[in-house]
Amino acid sequence: MKILGLGNALVDILVQLDNDDVLTKIKFPKGSMQLVDDLKTNEILELLKDIKMTRASGGSAANTIHGLGMLGAEAGYIGKVGKDEVGDFFSADIKRSGAIAHLLKSDTLSGTALAMISKDSERTFATNLGAAVELLPEELSEAVFSKYDLFHLEGYIVMNHELLEKSLKLAKMHNLQVSIDLASYNVVEDNLEFLHEMVEKYVDIVFANEEEAKAFTGKEPEEALNEIAKLCSIAVVKVGAKGSLVKSGNKTYKVEAIKTNSIDTTGAGDLYASGFLFGLSKNLSLDKCAMIGSLTASNIIQVIGAKLDDNKWIEIKKSIETY
Repeated sequence: MKILGLGNALVDILVQLDNDDVLTKIKFPKGSMQLVDDLKTNEILELLKDIKMTRASGGSAANTIHGLGMLGAEAGYIGKVGKDEVGDFFSADIKRSGAIAHLLKSDTLSGTALAMISKDSERTFATNLGAAVELLPEELSEAVFSKYDLFHLEGYIVMNHELLEKSLKLAKMHNLQVSIDLASYNVVEDNLEFLHEMVEKYVDIVFANEEEAKAFTGKEPEEALNEIAKLCSIAVVKVGAKGSLVKSGNKTYKVEAIKTNSIDTTGAGDLYASGFLFGLSKNLSLDKCAMIGSLTASNIIQVIGAKLDDNKWIEIKKSIETY
């Protein structure tokens, strides 16, 4: 099974702060996510210039596809970047995972998500969407969709109704299974009616955490799972340290999380989807898919950021072989 992803192509810039003075200077509430322009981005980077920074390709769907590539799945990613060094970095990072980068280019600067990590692990984001949000429905290529078997979409794209619907129609035109990660409860709330319609019409697999599931259905996890399962073939509700719930037809699975020392939960949901979809690509039972999702998620929360090193992926792949 070949898996294609679509999302906002962002480069994550991670900075570990010695103190919160920078947040005070730029007047950002600690723990918040603020949308910024190029001018504000450059102002913040100037304040942080003496602190070590690390970078990785980011965005929800990009994290999932990167994880699938590292697991050895055949995968590809559609997004838009600028004609700049940041865009080149994003492309190289996706390709390094083994996935194919189907990237369009813009004269606008590439999107970035600057994560300022405080001593207590709280993250404050300055997000400059840049070229990432300039992807147009008419730029989607039928030829690309025709090469894949499953299409994975991040929920943030729902803010662009035309792009979301066009991508789903192309996926179904070429008989792809469709999965969506709801990605953010406030995005779900703001686009609820449209999102319901799209899921009911086009989506086969829905991933949601507790907050997103509640925003989508108005119900607590188990009841939310039942409601979502009425709209699609496979419903997945992630319940943090309690694990995940999966329902297909009249079968429900409860899979425990793997207990570990959590340092940073960024990317946990994205990497859960990597593991789950990888299991699906190998025709494993849904409970085993969820177990692999728990495995990949448990590893990512032990590190800062949404990327694992090559040695950790080797360990994960060895563990997966036991399934």
